[in-house]
Amino acid sequence: MLIGEVARRSGVSPRMLRHYESLGLVRPSGRTGSGYREYSGEDIRRIFHIESLRSLGLSLREVGRALDDPGFTPSALVGDLVRQTRERIAAETELLTRLRRIDAAAPAGWEDVLQVVALLRALGSKSADARQRAALSSVDEVPVPVEALVEAALSETDPNVAGALRWALARSGDGGAALLAEGIGSPVAAVRERAVQALAELPGDEATARLRDALANPDVVVRGVAAPALGTRGVADAVPTLVDMIVEGRNDTDAADALSVLAGDRATADRIATGLVYRLAHDTTEAPARGRLTQALAGIPGTRASGALVELSHDADRAVALTAAYLLRLRDAG
Repeated sequence: MLIGEVARRSGVSPRMLRHYESLGLVRPSGRTGSGYREYSGEDIRRIFHIESLRSLGLSLREVGRALDDPGFTPSALVGDLVRQTRERIAAETELLTRLRRIDAAAPAGWEDVLQVVALLRALGSKSADARQRAALSSVDEVPVPVEALVEAALSETDPNVAGALRWALARSGDGGAALLAEGIGSPVAAVRERAVQALAELPGDEATARLRDALANPDVVVRGVAAPALGTRGVADAVPTLVDMIVEGRNDTDAADALSVLAGDRATADRIATGLVYRLAHDTTEAPARGRLTQALAGIPGTRASGALVELSHDADRAVALTAAYLLRLRDAG
């Protein structure tokens, strides 16, 4: 079979077939009387083998070795190809992400592009000071896409930089709440905590809705951040979680403060007092928890809370009785 027919059947150009020949990868088995290359069936099979191996990413030198070295074992080479392909995909994915973020910033000119690139690099710097400066400047100088800020916030370990990133996110506009909610679903506990902390500082109805969803999260840390944030926003759905936090002694001061804010509504104040009294009367509630529950009643107005304090002033637990009596005197003085 002549070179033109081989090229038509194999899809390999005559020029590439000649290149293979020059490298010794495939040699026509014969020549015609006119001196033209003539390929045998075995030659054509070798060409297809070469193309198959090239499709896996092997270089022509590696292809020649694979076909001609009797001692060649493909496992190591295939393992290297897998590693190289993963590295290439990761690098290209990172590049695509960077390009999308630059595009999202809607740069007006190359100067804007360069500024966004500089800020994105600074957010990934090893220097905490550089990361903090980038977070703070992302609001007033060049707007950084919210995706970049969320990614940085979810991975930041320095508390000062983390605070700057949360501040920047709170001023970045829409989009952050949904991305942070995805972070709350992370299998990594530290990422979940950073996500809910940032979400708690976001304004707006979407952030509030995402925080409501977080009340059902199995992670007590997530619930412990979401509930006080919702309490300060006037969301009464947080009451049961806030009472649980007081009983368990987890961030109980913030929980009690949030209950006090919610108690500004009379109906909610009665609901809170009822919940606190119920937990006080529960047989499994231990002495330290009963003391915290009694103290929490201090910030709850209304007759329901006052009546509970009167009863508690005669409690068998002397610490609880003294605390309740003291709180009653403060109410009377007020």
